[in-house]
Amino acid sequence: MPFLLKLLVTILLSLPLPLLAGESAPRYALSRQPTPVLNTPAFASVFGGKDGTTLKLDRCGQIREMEFIALPGTPFRIEAILPQGTATIYRVTSSDYPYPSTSGYYIDSRFVSVSQQQPPERMRLLPGRETVIDRLLSARGERYVWGGNIREGVPELKELYPPTKDIPRSSPEGRKWQLAGLDCSGLLYEATDGFTPRNTSALIRYGKGIPIAGLTASEIAQKAEPLDLIVWKGHVQIVLDKERLIESRLKCDGSGGVIVRPLRESLTELVRHRRPLDDYGTDKGKGFVLRRWYPAEK
Repeated sequence: MPFLLKLLVTILLSLPLPLLAGESAPRYALSRQPTPVLNTPAFASVFGGKDGTTLKLDRCGQIREMEFIALPGTPFRIEAILPQGTATIYRVTSSDYPYPSTSGYYIDSRFVSVSQQQPPERMRLLPGRETVIDRLLSARGERYVWGGNIREGVPELKELYPPTKDIPRSSPEGRKWQLAGLDCSGLLYEATDGFTPRNTSALIRYGKGIPIAGLTASEIAQKAEPLDLIVWKGHVQIVLDKERLIESRLKCDGSGGVIVRPLRESLTELVRHRRPLDDYGTDKGKGFVLRRWYPAEK
């Protein structure tokens, strides 16, 4: 793209909404159904590409433009309206996903209803401890999907951005097209009905820190309680009980996904590469923390 055209696009995207779409343009949106949120407005280039059959995947088979899937009832503030072929894309912000972005966050208007009035925040109700654990276990075997937090994915993507060749919905390629699967924090997000933060950058400080600095893997395992988080920026493991944890792992050879592992074995492997910390900020990027977030039972 020529430099002047790039500059013009950058200026237009930075303009306030009324300058882009008129004073009557909707200012707010509310997701009616699971709504994919991307870090690019070019949905059609991600789902189909130039030939209409190609997903935009990295070397590990992931769509890095994916951020998360907003749950029904998620409110958005519309920052800009961007026509993209036959679709209308909104650049949005949301308190459900309050993470900094240099490129912005985008949704397809066909997933939401719009209004001039600000909708209420999505209701968050934390399921019972055993319900959360059961849901986590029921996800065992699901594939890893970057940005995925609904294991069934979003079937409407295949209808709104239909591939020009027949791709069975239940095939591996069809499931990729629909974002069916879970990433590490998405596994927890789905199990808690979106009660917990969506990214590990927030989970590293979520809840209460359990002191583990200088402890061995066995000593850390003794301290861990069900639903505690073993977390660092980039990954989270969820304690199931004194013997097991669950996680969704990215493996570029395709062998990743949601697995249950022995707690002590996993911690022993972890402490070979990372230091146990009481506070993640004391050794950023090199350690891990144990966070207790689920309310104590009365």
